[in-house]
Amino acid sequence: MPTSAATANVHTTTAPAASESVSSDSTAIGVRALCKRYDDKRPLAVDHIDFEVGASEFVTLLGPSGSGKTSTLMMIAGFEQPSAGDIMLHGRPVTGVPARHRDLGVVFQHYSLFPHMSILDNVAFPLRMRKVGRSQRRQAAMQMLERVDLAAFADRRPGQLSGGQQQRVALARALVFDPAALLLDEPLGALDKRLRDQLQTEIKTIQRKLGVSVLFVTHDQDEAMMMSDRIAIMNHGRIAQIGTPESLYNHPATSFIATFLGETNLLPCAIESRNAGEATVRLADGSRAGAVVGGNLTSAGEHALSIRPERLLPVSGNAFCAGSVDATVLSHTYLGASHRLVVEGLGQQLTVSLTDASGVAIPEIGASIRLGWQQADAQLITLDETADNESS
Repeated sequence: MPTSAATANVHTTTAPAASESVSSDSTAIGVRALCKRYDDKRPLAVDHIDFEVGASEFVTLLGPSGSGKTSTLMMIAGFEQPSAGDIMLHGRPVTGVPARHRDLGVVFQHYSLFPHMSILDNVAFPLRMRKVGRSQRRQAAMQMLERVDLAAFADRRPGQLSGGQQQRVALARALVFDPAALLLDEPLGALDKRLRDQLQTEIKTIQRKLGVSVLFVTHDQDEAMMMSDRIAIMNHGRIAQIGTPESLYNHPATSFIATFLGETNLLPCAIESRNAGEATVRLADGSRAGAVVGGNLTSAGEHALSIRPERLLPVSGNAFCAGSVDATVLSHTYLGASHRLVVEGLGQQLTVSLTDASGVAIPEIGASIRLGWQQADAQLITLDETADNESS
C-alpha cells in the first residue's frame, strides 16, 4: 500500500475548493478508458475499462487476484496515477487531482486506527483536519457512532474493541465528513465468516440509510452477491461483464463468468440454429436441446450450455424438457439446506442440487437417472480461458 493510503484512510483529506465543487451529476463515479501499466514488459494491469457508480448505488469490483480491481480503486482514490483514461466524481474531472482533494471516504482491510486516541477522537479526526470546531466535530462523530451502534464505546481505545467493532469505527470515520463516495477495499477480509456475514448486512443497511455511493472491491463471490446493486466482474485487467447479481448469475456471458460466480455445469455443444434470444444446440451424445442466448455470444470458438446445479433436475421419462441427459449417480452429500449429487453424464461429472421442498426423491448411489432442464435455465455461452490468478 502506498504511504499516502494510510493517511487517506484516516481522512486527512480536505474538501475541494469552491472552484472544484462537486456537481449535482447523478453519476457519483465515472471511469472512461482507464488504463494502468506497471511494467512495459507485462500486459496492462487495467486495460481500457469503462463503468459508472450511480447516486446511492453499491457497485462491486469482483475478480480473482491480479485481475486489476484494487489497481482500479487505487486510481479512483488518487493513490495511483492512471497510464491513460479519465476519472470523474459527480461530473468533475479528477484524473490529475491529488487524493487529498477528492473528498472520498476510504476503508481498507487494515483499518489504521490511532491506538492512542479514543474511538470518538478517531472518528472525529477527518473533521479536525478540515478545521471543524471541537464541539461541532465531536457532535458529528457521536452521531455517526450512534448510526453504527458504537456510541457506548466512544471513550474506549481501538485495542479494547473487537475486530468487527474496529471495522465499524473505520466505516464511521470514512463517512463522518459526508464524502462524495465511499471506497471499500476488502474491508471484511480479516474477519471470521460469522462476523463477516453480520457486517455485510450492517454495511449495506448503513449505506442505504445514508444514501452514499459505494465502490467495493472483493474476491468473495457470496459477499458480492449479497451486498451489491451491480457487480463488475474483472479478469486480466478488463471488465468481463457488469450487471445485477441476478442477471450475472442467470445469464453469464462466458464460461469464466459462469464458473467464477457460483457453481455451474458446462455441457459442450454445437449450435444448430439461432433465432433472436433462443438457440437449438446438439450435445455430445447427439441429442438436441434448447437454450437461451445472451447478447455477448460470439459465433467463433467453442460453446457450451451453462446450467446451474439447482436447475438440473431428475425427471420422469414422459416429462417435457428443453433438453435432457442420461446419468449415473456417483455420490450424495447432505448439506442441510440441500442435497448435493455428483453424477456422470455426457462423459463428464455434473452437479445436481436438490432441496426437500422440490418434492424430488433422492436417488441412490449407482442409480441411473434422467436429468432435464427448461430452456430458460440453459444459457448458451462461449467457452473461454480461466481466470488469471497471478498477482500483479
